[in-house]
Amino acid sequence: MTIKFKTIGLIGRQRCHGSSDTVSTLIDYLQQRKHDVVVEANTAACQDRKMPKVVERDELGKHSDLVIVVGGDGSLLTAARAVVDSQTPLLGINRGHLGFLTDIHPFELEPKVGHVLDGQYVEEQRFMLSAHIEYENQCIGGGDVLNDVVLLPGKVAHMIEFAIYIDDELVCNHRADGLIIATPTGSTAYSLSGGGPILHPQLDAVVLVPMFPHTLSSRPIVVASDSKIKIVIGDGCEAAPTVSCDGHARVAVDSGGSIHVRQKSKKLRLIHPLDYNYFETLRAKLHWESKPRT
Repeated sequence: MTIKFKTIGLIGRQRCHGSSDTVSTLIDYLQQRKHDVVVEANTAACQDRKMPKVVERDELGKHSDLVIVVGGDGSLLTAARAVVDSQTPLLGINRGHLGFLTDIHPFELEPKVGHVLDGQYVEEQRFMLSAHIEYENQCIGGGDVLNDVVLLPGKVAHMIEFAIYIDDELVCNHRADGLIIATPTGSTAYSLSGGGPILHPQLDAVVLVPMFPHTLSSRPIVVASDSKIKIVIGDGCEAAPTVSCDGHARVAVDSGGSIHVRQKSKKLRLIHPLDYNYFETLRAKLHWESKPRT
């Protein structure tokens, strides 16, 4: 059952002229339709015009029935972390590059956004992960992620030694450049470039992809989405590796430190136009139908 949305929140990609123009167009369009409009503070600061109601990013979901994201997939990841706890649905306008998550092109803005606002849309739920990083029994970082938690080399590109545990059972010890822990949503991002499989977004699964492992038999492994995942950094690391959550600020983890990843209890509500088709998106974004040049 679909519902109509009254108060619309807007958040745009920073330092992007095209995004700023689209946000301004959206404000005019929404106000013409008599919707209440709420603009995220950093997005409002990029606008050279009088703004409707302005709130901080973390408050946007609480003040909106629907949040429209203008930008690329990275912008939607940022918005997802801000609104998932308030359970406010997200709709994406693509002003980025690939746009796996942002469905609507700017030239389709009025008809497709209008249809969504009239209740003509499909909604799906994507699960997220929560990560926290521990060292000497103290939490030193972490966060919620829609795409992936990634273990990376530190300032020097050294091999990392680490152990993987699933539900407190040892899976294996690895020597590799790092590890990607990805949701189905994130399986078409960094995980895909690292050789991981594409997971359909409705699968309750998480994929662990070792990055350039020292042993050729090391391969990605898919586990249940409610698994309790723990990564323990070994003693052989010459430089502290780092952990990023959806590509955000890295946290250094010394030997003996650990990364704990669990499924987040609340899911992201994602809104699509009625003509959305996941496999068509894959064909278009990954150029599966492109013919080889002769």
